[in-house]
Amino acid sequence: MTGHDGEGPDRAHQRPEGVSDETVEALGSLSKALETVERARGHLYSFHQLTGTADLELDRTVELLRRAGHPEWAETVRTQVLGRNVIPGHWTFQIVEAYDSTYYQPFREIERGAVEELAEGRDHLYEAEMKEARRTAGHPDHTARPDTTPADRTGTEER
Repeated sequence: MTGHDGEGPDRAHQRPEGVSDETVEALGSLSKALETVERARGHLYSFHQLTGTADLELDRTVELLRRAGHPEWAETVRTQVLGRNVIPGHWTFQIVEAYDSTYYQPFREIERGAVEELAEGRDHLYEAEMKEARRTAGHPDHTARPDTTPADRTGTEER
């Protein structure tokens, strides 16, 4: 696909011959769903790290309660909260591992397999075509590819 200024996306982002609009849209939807899963996984890791940080802070809490003359509260925190499962039988690392093996990795493999089989392994076709449709011909900040040298902001070529 060559754009309105004679440029266009690199080969890795051009639709292979015979791939329909519907297929490009479906793969774009699958990619968007995977991107959302990537964000969810990041939040899961935040949950994991924040919970772990809180649990480690409880060591300090226990020590401070002891020093402040509250050994019974120190022992309550130590035995009832410190090191506690976040859901029955699970610390957060186990939740992350289960998510990865049960959902995340199979999702990634299916997305990769669909792109390989349906689009010759070419990623982001939907986005590449959207970019091409939205570019302004000749504008230095609307070049088709990263390797294109844009004119500087005054309209003259870079030296």
